[in-house]
Amino acid sequence: MKKNKLILSLKNYLLLALCSMCLVACTKNISYTSVGNGWGSNSVNTVKFRKNALTTYKDFQFTAYYNQEGSLILGKRHIKSSNWTTLKTPYKGNIKDAHNSISIAIDGSGYLHVSWDHHNTKLRYAISKEPLGLELGEEMLMTGFQEDKVTYPEFYNLPNGNLVFFYRSGESGRGNLVINSYDISTKKWSQLQSNLIDGEDKRSAYWQACVDANGVIHISWVWRETWGVETNHDLCYALSKDGGKTWEKSTGEVYKLPITLASAEMAWKIPQNSNLINQTAMSTDSNGNPYIVTYFNEGMIPQYQMVYLKNNKWKKVNAGFRKTPFSLGGGGTKKIPIARPDILIEDTKNQTLVSILFRDEERGNKVSLAYSFLNDELPWKVVDLSEQGVGQWEPNYDIALWKNKKELHVFLQNVTQIDGEGVAEKKASEIKILTVKNLKRFID
Repeated sequence: MKKNKLILSLKNYLLLALCSMCLVACTKNISYTSVGNGWGSNSVNTVKFRKNALTTYKDFQFTAYYNQEGSLILGKRHIKSSNWTTLKTPYKGNIKDAHNSISIAIDGSGYLHVSWDHHNTKLRYAISKEPLGLELGEEMLMTGFQEDKVTYPEFYNLPNGNLVFFYRSGESGRGNLVINSYDISTKKWSQLQSNLIDGEDKRSAYWQACVDANGVIHISWVWRETWGVETNHDLCYALSKDGGKTWEKSTGEVYKLPITLASAEMAWKIPQNSNLINQTAMSTDSNGNPYIVTYFNEGMIPQYQMVYLKNNKWKKVNAGFRKTPFSLGGGGTKKIPIARPDILIEDTKNQTLVSILFRDEERGNKVSLAYSFLNDELPWKVVDLSEQGVGQWEPNYDIALWKNKKELHVFLQNVTQIDGEGVAEKKASEIKILTVKNLKRFID
């Protein structure tokens, strides 16, 4: 009996030692750099639809955030340095509305583009005075068309160095998806689409997009029938091979524009009242196959879901690790127990590793990562990247750096969000960049 207890104790000791070694190894693989202190009384600095919150051009990384007074702050560092240079710009935003986020991009000539402070309001946009600079010029128009009621500004980099800029023109339920194009050779914007996806004055499209290695633009979206999030339904898809001028389905069928409810390719049918969230993330594998991450009900519990194209057929995988039900409803920025997810794709020799970056109250609101080879026989594995909770944070990572070097850098801030656009009594909180040195080593 004593011998059995001794063996059991020894096994437990070895298991504990092994777990401790793994924990130390994981901790050493993660580091943080401090950028500065930002407004944290709502989630305006960390909402999912920032494109981008953090981006890298050559050897320099850039970020942006609002401080406690609502001033637009820009930051820059050499990618190998832990020291950030920050600049308080002369511009401010309405920080009490979490829609009014900041999006940044660096064009192929090294100029910083910034758009900020929108919720059915006039376009606010500026460009740096010099390449790799933080000092912005005067606010300016892009094209002058449909720039009075702007929401959700998003920049996307094309392989040729040009940019595309997506935004909603008009109010929820009656808004159009507008796409502008920036040519680095002329330094001018032009409008490609005045109404790519048309809700026909009955509904709105809430999108997520990405650009693959060949410059193909992929976009997916859910429809919303009213201002209430509970009316989100269906997941649709389109792609453009010519920088946003023409669009087609995954089958190659060319869309007649604008795309409508009747003409849209449905990647996955999802009914209303399914706790389907809007504005998540998508990416592609090395073959250009799209992967869309979102969440909606599986049974009675909202689960992270992966909808993807394989062998010209749409498939869905339920991550299935959540246990707690909740219900989405109403308008405004919601306080939700889980974050809208982000996605990372990494191709190995024979398989595609798919990872979901998220936050969940079930895990103490930490920064977490779920990953899978989308093998139905194996459950998803989940690890925490942060030791502490991050409030109502939603994930944004450096897409450019991930694409080029497979290094994961995450924009991080502990923020609060009161349901329905509320503002909490909270002091400024630290803006940090969480870095995972070798993601594959971390999750193996």
